Amino acid sequence: MNKLNENVFESIKHYDEFDIEYWSARKLQKVLEYTEWRKFEGVIKKAMNSCKNSDYNVLEQFVDIDKLSKRNNNAQVIIKDYKLSRYACYLIAQNGDSRKKVIALAQTYFAVQTKKQGGTMPENLPTPKKSLKELEKIKWKRALSSLTIT
Repeated sequence: MNKLNENVFESIKHYDEFDIEYWSARKLQKVLEYTEWRKFEGVIKKAMNSCKNSDYNVLEQFVDIDKLSKRNNNAQVIIKDYKLSRYACYLIAQNGDSRKKVIALAQTYFAVQTKKQGGTMPENLPTPKKSLKELEKIKWKRALSSLTIT
């Protein structure tokens, strides 16, 4: 990967319908220079254990999603992927192969971005006290309150 910088992580960031940021594990795998999914999934499993041991809800930080993928023969197969929170990405970076320069960059990027968000966890990231469903309710209430009835 040429000329690594934090923009590479910004370029693969997505927002869901509730304007909550997330990263695709499959895209992060490529950026972090893991050529095999099974090896990267091992890093994900370690990160999930760290998340669990930190008393965060693993299922909210690492949302299991399936995707359709085309093979060379045009056959479609379902492949595993994860919708990752910023915290999940941070944990993946912390559990990644520290010999890779891109891992050091990811560790720094996710730590700095978390700090910029105002502390140990970003404001819109689910925490043990603030579930994803609660965040969605808040966003819907804001959206509804901004509507004007004519």
